[in-house]
Amino acid sequence: MKTNQEMFDELHEFIASLNNNPAELIAILHRAQSIFGYLPMKVQSFIANELGINVSKVYGVVTFYSFFTMVPKGQYVINICLGTACFVRGSGKLLEKCEELLKIKNGETTPDGKFTLTTLRCVGACGLAPVMQINDKTYGNITADDVDAILAEY
Repeated sequence: MKTNQEMFDELHEFIASLNNNPAELIAILHRAQSIFGYLPMKVQSFIANELGINVSKVYGVVTFYSFFTMVPKGQYVINICLGTACFVRGSGKLLEKCEELLKIKNGETTPDGKFTLTTLRCVGACGLAPVMQINDKTYGNITADDVDAILAEY
């Protein structure tokens, strides 16, 4: 596991590779989130200083886009699609089952830091509705009865 300093060094190198260009803010935030797991104010301030911009601009971008987070997420992030196709085919029941099994609500992380449960409006896989993603793996055409076995994989 990397130290805090090693993570900041990695981020510094990435920003420098982009010539400290403020126009690359979103790419930098994506990299920072992949390095740190989330974007606390300390990281946002670091980015602002590296780019020579006000931290409020960084904060504005972080809070505008839903894929950025200022709170730590679990090792496994569960996204349940609540878009129209998925919802009509039962994704609400998938969410209820996950909440029941993990004993957390949408937007929360389990106390052990293993799972974070979130919802999305559309993942672009309507033909597989309902859809649940865990990190980069997509599960389609599932029911609430499938959730137990899927979570057991993790």
